[in-house]
Amino acid sequence: MPSLAGADPAALIHGGARVAPSSKSASDASHAPRFLSVREVAEYLQVNEKKVYALAAEGKIPGTKITGKWLFPRDLVDQWLTRSSHGGVFTDRLVIAGADDALTARLVSVLCTRMDARALIAYTPTGTRLGLSLLAAERCDATLLHWGLVDESELRHPALIRSFAEHARWVLVRAFRREQGLMLAPGVDAQQSFEQLLHRGLRVAARAPGSGTGRFFDETLARAGVARERVAVGAEVHTDREAAEALRRGEAQLAPASRAAATEAGLGFVAVGWEAVDLALARGLYFRTLLQSLLDALKADDTFLLAERLGGYDFPDSGRLVWAADERG
Repeated sequence: MPSLAGADPAALIHGGARVAPSSKSASDASHAPRFLSVREVAEYLQVNEKKVYALAAEGKIPGTKITGKWLFPRDLVDQWLTRSSHGGVFTDRLVIAGADDALTARLVSVLCTRMDARALIAYTPTGTRLGLSLLAAERCDATLLHWGLVDESELRHPALIRSFAEHARWVLVRAFRREQGLMLAPGVDAQQSFEQLLHRGLRVAARAPGSGTGRFFDETLARAGVARERVAVGAEVHTDREAAEALRRGEAQLAPASRAAATEAGLGFVAVGWEAVDLALARGLYFRTLLQSLLDALKADDTFLLAERLGGYDFPDSGRLVWAADERG
């Protein structure tokens, strides 16, 4: 596995080009107008105007278009430049998207409380594929992903992120292992097996496309010899909370979910297997203080106690770098 040693977290790379203001531009910054034109931004960053237009069109540099003309708030350009050129080392925010997970949500809440107003760690469960799309678009800093059985994760997870052109700048860090299965509506017998429950024709709260939980369920169906088209879908949901609500309202009797999600919702659970949950992020962000604080928290005794209460977690390799792109991607 390629090492992160020697990585240059101070490099700002947009399409392979390093962008940095000249000393003259930096010294003149206090005299620059509050809003910069394309030409002024190009001079400030020492790039050509076509590059500025490209960055603006891709949403990578903060700006707005008014009556056909681009304008860039100088303060936001400075913040963007500092954040990017130092790989986020000095950034006081960490935005996490991706897989829905009860332990992660609680851990982020605890960290936010500890940091008070000094920093913000935000977590939005979007599903695995959308989380990766947000990471590729630089709309989040890291994303949780899971894509099948734990024994296959070190092949599957890199294969999944290679479908994104930006993957060459990413690394994968192990968060934890998690137990997956079926969450049961009130009154459904938890002593039955996965196959028995499915053959009863019970309705399922299915996950939206791009969900790692939905992917795990579909593969479990295939291993059990149950055709996907034979499964009665009562609702489509995006998160564990939506799934639990669908079960309580009687819209479905089964929902793919983790054991922790069922525990949190106070619902029954039938186990199917274990999966690995990883964090995908840009190389430079691996060294960010907030990211390291999150990884440290995953190995803390308080987290182990919380995970034990929720059930269905294991931490044999948390914080381990499990994949980094080599020169061939």
